[in-house]
Amino acid sequence: MTTEVKKVKNDGKDGASSSTVAHSYARPPVDIAESEAGFTLFADLPGVSKEDLTVRVDGDTLVIEGILTAPTPERMDLIYGEAQFSAYRRQFTLSRELDCSKIEANLKNGVLKLTIPKTEEAKPRRINVALS
Repeated sequence: MTTEVKKVKNDGKDGASSSTVAHSYARPPVDIAESEAGFTLFADLPGVSKEDLTVRVDGDTLVIEGILTAPTPERMDLIYGEAQFSAYRRQFTLSRELDCSKIEANLKNGVLKLTIPKTEEAKPRRINVALS
């Protein structure tokens, strides 16, 4: 697990000033498979809902972030807890051979599946040989 420190701005309503907070990020295990059409990435993100999942491309970097939330019964507040819920984060550098505008994402049973197609120029093609 890695720790990343971020500066958090406070709106000042509670009289507190800006502070520095450390966020713990777990690196989710990932499997990546390649085919002629592109890459398929599977990331294990147990406990992350679709609403708490962010998948984005910044330049040539693919970023996956998910926040874990503790389930709490309605009308109850957690007063003591030993389970530590943090967040997942992984990032990957994408090749120029990949078509980032056509990435598809699907979350099912805690597993994120990303389909990242190759550009047409990067896909293997057969060249016909003519007889002369």
